[in-house]
Amino acid sequence: MPRVTLTSKNPASLAVDALVVAIAKTAAGPRLLDPDQLPPEIAAEIAASAGALGITGDQDEVRRYPTAGRLSAKVLVLTGVGDPTAVTPELLRRAAGAATRELAGTSSVALALPAGHLPELTAVVEGALLGAYTFTRYRSPDQAATSAPVPSIEVVTPLARQSSAVSAATRAEVVAGAVHATRDLVNTAPNDLYPAAFADAAKAAVKDAGLRAGTVKVTVLDEKALVAGGYGGLIGVGQGSVRGPRLVKVAYSPSRPAAKVALVGKGITFDSGGISIKPAAGMDAMKSDMSGAAAVLHTVLAAARLGLPVAVTGWLCLAENMPSGTAQRPSDVITIRGGKTVEVLNTDAEGRLVLADGLVAAIEEKPDVVLDIATLTGAQTVALGNQVSAVMGTDGARAEIVASAEASGELFWPMPLPADLKGGLKSKVADLANIGERFGGMLLAGLFLQEFVGTTPWAHLDIAGPAFNEKTAHGYTPVGGTGVGVRTMLAFLEARAAQR
Repeated sequence: MPRVTLTSKNPASLAVDALVVAIAKTAAGPRLLDPDQLPPEIAAEIAASAGALGITGDQDEVRRYPTAGRLSAKVLVLTGVGDPTAVTPELLRRAAGAATRELAGTSSVALALPAGHLPELTAVVEGALLGAYTFTRYRSPDQAATSAPVPSIEVVTPLARQSSAVSAATRAEVVAGAVHATRDLVNTAPNDLYPAAFADAAKAAVKDAGLRAGTVKVTVLDEKALVAGGYGGLIGVGQGSVRGPRLVKVAYSPSRPAAKVALVGKGITFDSGGISIKPAAGMDAMKSDMSGAAAVLHTVLAAARLGLPVAVTGWLCLAENMPSGTAQRPSDVITIRGGKTVEVLNTDAEGRLVLADGLVAAIEEKPDVVLDIATLTGAQTVALGNQVSAVMGTDGARAEIVASAEASGELFWPMPLPADLKGGLKSKVADLANIGERFGGMLLAGLFLQEFVGTTPWAHLDIAGPAFNEKTAHGYTPVGGTGVGVRTMLAFLEARAAQR
C-alpha cells in the first residue's frame, strides 16, 4: 500500500511526478475548485482553455494538463468533483481515488484538494489510498510493473502539523489496508483460495497484523469438528466438494471492552450452485461469493490495529458449493447447529445455510449485537443495483448500520422484513425450507436468517451486487473485488466504542 505524508508546502513547489487539483462543473463551464493552489497564470490559463480541451469537471473525470515546466511537478492532473456547491467528503474521496487509480505506474503523487478541515482531509487520504490499488498476483513481473499502484502520496493540507490530522491519516491507512486485503482475497482464484486455504490465510493475516492493543486468536473447525458440533449447514453445502468446509473464529479481545460484537461472514469460496447449477455465463464471478467472510476477517483485524475498546469476534463460514456424486440434493433435510431442520429445495440457496450455523454459534457467546454480511441474493441486485447494498434486521441495529454507512461513504439502504412473507418458508417435512416464492427473494433470505438470531439485536447486510465490480472502474472502486462493507462495519464498531 502507498506511503502517505501530509505537507503544508506550496503545491507548485512539490517535486513529484503528478500534482492533482480539483476541477468542478458549472453552468458557465469547468473551473478550478481552489485556484489558489496553482500559480495565477496557470490557473487563469486552465479557466480559459479547459472547456475547449473537452474538460468538463464531471465526477470521476481525470485529465492531464500540460504545464511546460512551470511547476516542480512533471505533470498537472485535474480530477473532477461535479457540482462545486455540493462537494461532500464522499465526493472528495471519489475524486482523490479516481486520480490515484488513473495514475497507476506513477512513482509519486501530490494531492492539492480541499483539505482544510478534518473530515475533508480524512476523505482525501482515504480515497487516495483506496484508489491506489491493483491486483497483480497472477501477472508476469513486466505486466505487474506497468500497473503498480502509486507508492508515494503527499496530501497538501494546512492541518499537516496537527496531531489530529496525523491520527486521521493513520486511521485512513488502517481502513484502506483492510479494504485492500479484502479485495485481494476476493480476487484470488478459487483453485488457490478454497476453505482450508482461506483458514490458513486468516491465520497468516493475524500473525502479520502488527496489533496495537489486545489480542487476536484464531480457531479453525475442520469437517470432523463440524460434524461433531452439529454444523449441518456447512457440512451439507460443502459435501459436494473434495475440499471440505471450515468454520473459522477470529476473536479480538481487548481489556475491559465497551461492547461485545459478533460478525458473521458468508465464505463460499466458489459457488457453482451445486446440483441446482448456475448458468455458465458469469459463473466466473462466483469466486467472489466469499466477500462477506473476507470483509469480516479484515474488519476484525482493523479493529485490533486501531485498538478499539470493543470485543469483536468474526465467524468465517467457509465452504465450496460443487456438484458431484456426494453433493447435497434438492429435497435433502439438514439440521442446523442448535437443532432446527431445513429442507433444501434449491442447492443454490446455500449461503443462508452456512450463515445459519455461524449465527447460532455467534449468539451462543451472547454478544450485544450480531451482524452478518453476505453476497446472498440475486434479488438484491434486482432491487438496488450494483452499487447499493441492503440492510435488514432489528430496527436499532439496522439504523446503526445505515448511519455507519453514511459516515464511511458506503451505500446501504434499509429494507423491511415483512412478517406476512414468512409463510413462503414453510416446509412440508422440516422446520423451514431454504427458499420461498420468487418475489421478495432478498427479504425472504433475511427472514430465513432471522429464525436463527433469537432476541439478539441483529443486522443482515446483503452485498451481492456491490461486492464485485464486473464493469468499469469508477472513483476509488476497481474492477473485481471492492471490499464493500469493511468501512461500514468498522464505523459501526467505532460508534459502539464511542458509547463507552
